[in-house]
Amino acid sequence: MRMNQAVWLLAVVAWSVFSCAAQSSNAPVQAPTASSSSSAVRPGDVDSIDHIIAAVYDVISGPAGPRDWNRFKGLFYTGARLIPSRKDPTGKISASGLSPDEYAQRGSDYFSKEGFFENQVASRIETWDHIAHAWSTYESRHAKSEAPFARGINSFQLINDGSRWWVLTIYWEGEDPAHPLPEKYLK
Repeated sequence: MRMNQAVWLLAVVAWSVFSCAAQSSNAPVQAPTASSSSSAVRPGDVDSIDHIIAAVYDVISGPAGPRDWNRFKGLFYTGARLIPSRKDPTGKISASGLSPDEYAQRGSDYFSKEGFFENQVASRIETWDHIAHAWSTYESRHAKSEAPFARGINSFQLINDGSRWWVLTIYWEGEDPAHPLPEKYLK
């Protein structure tokens, strides 16, 4: 038992040292290699922060039916995560990460049967050098003409590799009656 604990502790320490060394290295950030999904991206999807966020909303929105998952996956940097947060019936908050592939797999069944239209109603964007963070307030509908059935905030983290923008993470939380969206995120 002690041997397993020692091995585990050694692995954690080694990982920490490696992580710190990797973060402090001056090695350039490597963009994903060209693939079928990155080649499906439209140049106008990735030339600005506003455009890449709009492309994410555009690709998941539409009447019941298939989505262009190659275009969707091409918006995301290698290792990107989509992270929904939720509250269980006991009030415990949790989050679980999905890769763009996992999101597409899980979403395909739902979107094939249900119309889903999500759009940005407000945003706050901060940038510095090659990084960006956007708070994107959204509304979700089953049809464009319907009232929203959900609202919340998508927190986008993005990187520009010198030639285009990439999504690193989208972390989101839906609004609920006990936690309405603050007015500052609706402007």
